[in-house]
Amino acid sequence: MSQRQLSLNAFIPSTGHHVAAWRHPDAQADGGHSFRHYAQIAQTAEAARFDAVFLADSAAVWGGSGEDGLTSLARSARAAHFEPITLLSALSAVTEHIGLIATVTTTYNEPYHLARKFASLDWLSNGRAGWNLVTSANQHEAQNFGLAQHVQHADRYDRAEEFIDVVKGLWDSWEDNAFLRDKQSGVFFDEHKLHTLHHRGKHFSVKGPLNVARPPQGYPVLVQAGSSEPGKELAARTAEVIFTAQQTLADAQAFYRDVKGRLAKYGRIPDTLKILPGIFPVVGRTEAEARDKFQALQDLIDPVVGLSLLSGMLGGFDLSGYPLDGPLPDLPASNGGKSRQALLIDKARRENLTIRQLYLSIAGARGHWQIVGSAVQIADQIQQWFESGAADGFNVMPPTLPGGLDDFTSLVVPILQERGLFRTEYRGNTLREHLGLQRPHNHHVPQSTAAAA
Repeated sequence: MSQRQLSLNAFIPSTGHHVAAWRHPDAQADGGHSFRHYAQIAQTAEAARFDAVFLADSAAVWGGSGEDGLTSLARSARAAHFEPITLLSALSAVTEHIGLIATVTTTYNEPYHLARKFASLDWLSNGRAGWNLVTSANQHEAQNFGLAQHVQHADRYDRAEEFIDVVKGLWDSWEDNAFLRDKQSGVFFDEHKLHTLHHRGKHFSVKGPLNVARPPQGYPVLVQAGSSEPGKELAARTAEVIFTAQQTLADAQAFYRDVKGRLAKYGRIPDTLKILPGIFPVVGRTEAEARDKFQALQDLIDPVVGLSLLSGMLGGFDLSGYPLDGPLPDLPASNGGKSRQALLIDKARRENLTIRQLYLSIAGARGHWQIVGSAVQIADQIQQWFESGAADGFNVMPPTLPGGLDDFTSLVVPILQERGLFRTEYRGNTLREHLGLQRPHNHHVPQSTAAAA
């Protein structure tokens, strides 16, 4: 059996990743507001021994651009879904082992709120929480927080750098054994093991301490999803998992080398950061069956929705005035997701795609790695990427839910397990243990003292 094994997360939007998933006959169209639906999905992923379930989020509705924005939104399942920390807190009560990763932006939140919520989730789940740090690609968020325009990309990352340091400082407010709760003496906590932050910086002034004990994992697992230059640098300094979009083996290998190569200057070794590209697998018992499944989804795409999806992913640029069967026009630099805009422009130019062909090509994977094939074909390609220095594992993006995840766990996972590439049983209880990550020490405690304790 291979000593190194894959990490697999289930990335679970309400009805699936394909833009038309909610229209599929087997989809639960109201899945975004059905706890039973999410519980079933999480339990399926846990039964397959996945590392975690992963929830994306935005602090605004993902609408379209131009005059068709509201029309496209009315035809999309992206309009309404649960707030992720609330949902994961509920899921922690109906699961035992699987990690629970929520996306929360640093641009439109405050560090104290976020630190308190994730510390609470880590306690509720007995050490299974993870925070996916984003800086907000959705420009509509600004207007929900008193701003007329989205914060500039560079400023969002500058704020994020300070934000994460404040949050980690708050999580270290209490030493692990600070709470005595000694009824005989009447001492609830050891005052010498309480540390008030007193942070004053460019973006934040936070006194502390946090009014939640230090999380069971020390810190919830720190995940980062940006692939721009500032995003890669932030990940190299702070992240323990990075979620990225790569479409070719060569691109994934280059990204893997790049980000892992940045760790040394921050005193880190490669194994302290897991790189998990997104994978959109359409699984069949044969390749022909998989292609039929995929085409059935493609046939459900409303052109208005497809164009809106592409416009949003290109940074909110309004494409409604351009011919669908013409080339993608030259675009200004995005103030939203820079790396995704660059990826899609490169794809359009490289493959000579029209606007219509481009939105059809990303309607499922949204710029991530898309595989349509038999279970063996998909397992072969996962193994190739894993063993060729392109990935430490994958964020699995089911086309539809629950069916797409059922297909992957019942058909692909057993092959990966037979090859010794993926676990057959959990070997720990926390998300850190699943990922093979060390528990961080409290920076107020000398490491030798912490080890002795």
